[in-house]
Amino acid sequence: MKAPLRRLALICLIVLSLLIGGLGGAVLDREVLAAPASQTSNNNTLNIGLINEAWNIIHRSYVDSTAAQPEKLTYAAISGMVDALGDTGHSTFLTPAMREQEQNFTQGHFEGIGAEVQMKDNHVVIVAPIDGSPAQKAGLKPGDMILKVDGNDISGLTLDEVVAKILGPAGTKVTLTIQSPGGQPHDVTLIRARIEVHSVTWEYLPGTTLVDIRIAGYSDGATKDLDSALADAAKHGSTGIVLDMRNDPGGLLSEAIGVTSDFLRTGTVLEEKNAQGQITNVPVQASNYTTSLPTVVLINGGTASAAEIVAGALQDAKRATLLGATTFGTGTVLNEFNLSDGSAMLLATEEWLTPKGRVIWHEGITPDIKVDLPAQGELLTPEAERGISAAQLQASGDTQLLRAVQLLDRTTTVRHSQTGHQVAEE
Repeated sequence: MKAPLRRLALICLIVLSLLIGGLGGAVLDREVLAAPASQTSNNNTLNIGLINEAWNIIHRSYVDSTAAQPEKLTYAAISGMVDALGDTGHSTFLTPAMREQEQNFTQGHFEGIGAEVQMKDNHVVIVAPIDGSPAQKAGLKPGDMILKVDGNDISGLTLDEVVAKILGPAGTKVTLTIQSPGGQPHDVTLIRARIEVHSVTWEYLPGTTLVDIRIAGYSDGATKDLDSALADAAKHGSTGIVLDMRNDPGGLLSEAIGVTSDFLRTGTVLEEKNAQGQITNVPVQASNYTTSLPTVVLINGGTASAAEIVAGALQDAKRATLLGATTFGTGTVLNEFNLSDGSAMLLATEEWLTPKGRVIWHEGITPDIKVDLPAQGELLTPEAERGISAAQLQASGDTQLLRAVQLLDRTTTVRHSQTGHQVAEE
């Protein structure tokens, strides 16, 4: 059988709602792992007999028999095999619950605290909170390290085990002990929630003729929402675009292609390289709405997966200026191999490159203009911009957004024609 989706790795990102991002619109192979117990080990065959031998010893001799749960140990064995590939944070094992939540994200909703995490130097570290999530509202930020869950030390646990402890139904509480870079450990209590993902939001920046368009994720419908934003910007006479993809974990490959095609009329969105080194170009597609307005793209360390594809394509085509900090460094295409009980393995089968062949895996995309956000600075979103004044915008701590405004003001001049209409010049 064939499964209907192809995934892009979020590179070490696992959302605490148990989502794995980076879904694409292609076809996957479904493969159920099975092998006769009598097989012996060689270079190409798993030694099932040895695994059964270990299981029988544990089942027969381990002092805490209640801990020797067959399903738990089976999942741990599969996860261990995937981890042993060395593709840390890319190829991964999904329990049935994790797989369900991952699929929910592409449909625009999920339950949890809404934060992406990775295992870094044996510590679970927050990569980015999701817009509107309990994690964002609680002030969790990229780089925050999780030390305990409900008072229990998580050192030595795998990422999957930590995520499982944080997972829970909407309306329930979880307390995380957090250590921010350079700070002291402190407890943060969050109420898990059902989170509706609004992929695209936008607002006109006060005191300017610019529109701030934020893409918070690449779930289903992101391109359609962007089309609406761009059409609205044109109707209101906008002269430039701030495209904010900070803390964007990515999502559907098809949406990344669609969003890129809203800014480019021709060319390539990305290159896919298979295990044999063969490269396939993924071209720009016909778009319902293509804009030529000057654009500055905001990126940071939480920009990953599909968001990096868009950023890399626009940078290679010199269509936009990238501003902020280096992105996360996603770079593999994951295929989902479904197992017979509803669990699955996401295995890297291809690597993706920018249109000019630049490697992003583990490297990230470097901005054209590096601007750091102050430690106490907050990302200003379109929701927060509604109703504020030009003075409040300038007084905000979002140095990256303000620099983007300055840059667009310099590169786009507005003059009055003889008829009194405003004309944008690039």
